[in-house]
Formats: sequence, structure tokens, C-alpha cells
Amino acid sequence: MKGLSKYNFNVSEIFYSIQGEGTRAGLPCVFVRLQGCRLRCSWCDTPYALEINQTETLMNGAEIIEKIKSYDCHFVEFTGGEPFEQAEIHQVMKHLVDLGFVVAVETSGYIDLAFADKRIIKILDVKCPGSGMSKKNKYENFEYLTKIDEVKFVIADRADYDFAKGICDKYSLGSKCDSILFSPVFGKLDNLQLAEWILADRLNVRMQVQMHKYIWHPDKRGV
Repeated sequence: MKGLSKYNFNVSEIFYSIQGEGTRAGLPCVFVRLQGCRLRCSWCDTPYALEINQTETLMNGAEIIEKIKSYDCHFVEFTGGEPFEQAEIHQVMKHLVDLGFVVAVETSGYIDLAFADKRIIKILDVKCPGSGMSKKNKYENFEYLTKIDEVKFVIADRADYDFAKGICDKYSLGSKCDSILFSPVFGKLDNLQLAEWILADRLNVRMQVQMHKYIWHPDKRGV
């Protein structure tokens, strides 16, 4: 813990809420949102966390861990922005796992994930063409997936759906991790439409919606 004090991080926000996505949707969770992301996805719902040079709250690793502990919740997710743009955050994640926390990280995967502790749940967000960022996908990162990890595709239209289906087949993602998530872009692709595509193609994927956007106002921060 003492060694973590030397690492400073630009933190957008830390909050306690209901996990709205993935296989743990519905569970209470502490979210650590880090500032900064080099991507500019067309549907990004956290534009306030994109600019790394925009300093929000500077916290060292020990302070982040103490803040997390204050919520008395053992499920933590690091998000952003892109958490791994602040590379030493993996030291904080590792320490939390050592303490017995369940730790997940949502990453766009354009940063090499070879260094990530295998006990951390990686939620790898593969960018579909509709995001405008699909050329940034680093497919080599699929080699670092384990069964506990999740691969997510945010889908805006039929072209995105076909792209996601193709990537799943090409890289045999079902054999690399147990959870492949197909998520409609909120307010753009109808939930029913995506469900019908998945059922018609007999895909072994998990459809998800952003639960928090149905509980609270879609633009509300800190939830």
C-alpha cells in the first residue's frame, strides 16, 4: 500500500452504483473512472472523460484504494476514458485483488494487455465500424483473454452486427472466454431488432442493455 502513494492518477470520478452491464449487471459496484482516452467513438457516453490533459481530481494509488474501501463493497470496476492510458493503474488493480476484491476493467484494447494481472476481469470493448474507431482494434489482445474475461461489441446497425459476428467467428472468441456481449447503442438501435438478429442466427452470445440508463436519466453522471 505504501508503494502505491508514488503513483498519481487523473481521476474523473469514483462512485458507488448498480453495475449496468455485463455478466454482473444488477450488482452493487464501486466504479473508478479515469480521465483520458485517445479514441473518439461516435456514440461515446462519457465525453467528459476523454481529454487526458483536462485534470479532474489527482489521486495517488493509496488514496484511490482508501476511497474504494469506504463504500464497503468488494466489487470494483475501473473504466474511463481508457484506464490503461494511465499505465501504473494496473498496480492499484493488482493490490485490490491481493486484498480480496473482485476487480474488473473495461478497456478498448488498443493498448497491449500482456501486462494485465490474469486475476483481473478484462471487459474488452471491440470497436465496430459504427464507432468510427474499428481501425484501432488490436486483435492480438485476444491472445490474453481467459475464461473469466468478457468481450463486448457495441452495435449501432446491421453492419456493426455483421462485423461483430464475423470477428467472433474469425477469432473463435467463444473458445477464449465464456462471455461475449452484444450491446445496442442506446437510443440508436432498437433492443428488439438486435434480439431478433441474435435469435435468427442462433448466436451463443449474451445480449445486454445499459441497465443504468433505464434506472436513471441516460445522461446522469455518477451512476
